[in-house]
Amino acid sequence: MYALAQLNLLYNYLSSKKKRSTCEKFDLNNPEEVPYITIQLPVFNEMYVMERLLDNIALLDYPKDKLEIQVLDDSTDETVHSTQAHIEKLAATGLDIKHITRTNRVGFKAGALKEGLEIAKGEFIAIFDADFLPKPNWLKRTVPYFKDEEIGVVQTRWGHINRDYSLLTRIQAFALDAHFTLEQVGRNSKGHFINFNGTAGIWRKDCIIDAGNWEGDTLTEDLDLSYRAQLKNWKFKYLEDVETPAELPIVISAARSQQFRWNKGGAENFRKMLWRVVKSKNISAKTKVHGLLHLLNSSMFLSIFVVAILSIPMLYIKNEYAHLRDYFYIMSFFIMSTIIFFVCYWFMYKNIYGSGFKKFFGYIGMFFTFFSIAMGFSLHNSIAVIEGHIGKKSEFVRTPKFNIKKFQDNWKNNKYLKKSLSKNVVLEGLLMLYFAFGLYSAFIVGDQGGDFGLFPFHLMLCIGFGYVFFKSLGSKV
Repeated sequence: MYALAQLNLLYNYLSSKKKRSTCEKFDLNNPEEVPYITIQLPVFNEMYVMERLLDNIALLDYPKDKLEIQVLDDSTDETVHSTQAHIEKLAATGLDIKHITRTNRVGFKAGALKEGLEIAKGEFIAIFDADFLPKPNWLKRTVPYFKDEEIGVVQTRWGHINRDYSLLTRIQAFALDAHFTLEQVGRNSKGHFINFNGTAGIWRKDCIIDAGNWEGDTLTEDLDLSYRAQLKNWKFKYLEDVETPAELPIVISAARSQQFRWNKGGAENFRKMLWRVVKSKNISAKTKVHGLLHLLNSSMFLSIFVVAILSIPMLYIKNEYAHLRDYFYIMSFFIMSTIIFFVCYWFMYKNIYGSGFKKFFGYIGMFFTFFSIAMGFSLHNSIAVIEGHIGKKSEFVRTPKFNIKKFQDNWKNNKYLKKSLSKNVVLEGLLMLYFAFGLYSAFIVGDQGGDFGLFPFHLMLCIGFGYVFFKSLGSKV
């Protein structure tokens, strides 16, 4: 079902390219049409990127008398003082920038955004995480769409300033590019629910209030508020052509914490939003299906993990009980889901890198590398999904930022890096050996010289878990 939904999103994506947007926009050259904007920067212990963030935001091209910047600083280390000093320096240039701190972190990021909203001057609220670097014309390319009073959010596409830093960053970019092209455009073009991505977007203040304001009861407060707003009939506008550069995690512990938060938050929101979506009378049946599959996105890892674990016993059962083989042949039809993903992701890939035989062969390698490493994360992410579905609460764990260009030779000394190994690493090493046994089993089962039908699947699993295991050991994080 998920694969077929992706195929439908691909159709929507390609169809959208044939349409031209004709929506009415604010004329920002007319002072009377320039709305007041508040930029919120929710930060927490961002020693390595704080100065870069503030200097970049200060370059945004927008009338200063219609712009307010809130630095929502929940930091608990020395960055509170260095950030304050830098803000004072920027304020001296005439920029309306405020340093807002809290005595506690109630609600984490959602709590900080909510408290800032109470005193925000702007009609519209732009939000950027600490590692995002919007271009100077960003506000002028996004704000005009709010002339349509039904639009509650304008979201832009994430870019990746360190896409080619390592295999890990290339894989993360590959996955995010699929979301920010195929999925966001595919859903938005047909009026299905999309999500504000937590950063690099703007909210209409009235939309936030009408939807019930920020809530910190899930780890993905952005997805939560997005669905509540759209259930209230607010429209979202996604701008694929407006790229907002950001930095991807460069170590596996940072990627782990981010993946855990996103996947657990997705499951938490499915638990929270399921019946609201199903019972809604404002949306079509097709939008409901896409919405529920969207909320179940992270649960795919649990399905993959269960199938992977069972695949080796099934290999032996298939060859031990000849009368069951026909059922296995029928079940092999579901390989179509992988083929669908392969086709869908190709359109995303060629849109970014270009087409041609050379690019296609490069894509084949990237696709199977991505699939292998994604499966290597399936144990870690399945635990996150299960915790989300059963309602187990956990703290919002921030993803360490690096500013790799500035601290390229010294990033391993990043003070925010997790120093201990994840407790799942041992299990991931055992799973690597388990699927290596699956590879060996292909040669010894049956009486016809082996059964290699699952060999590629077990090879990808062995490589994926091996990559995650050795990468975790190697970085000691």
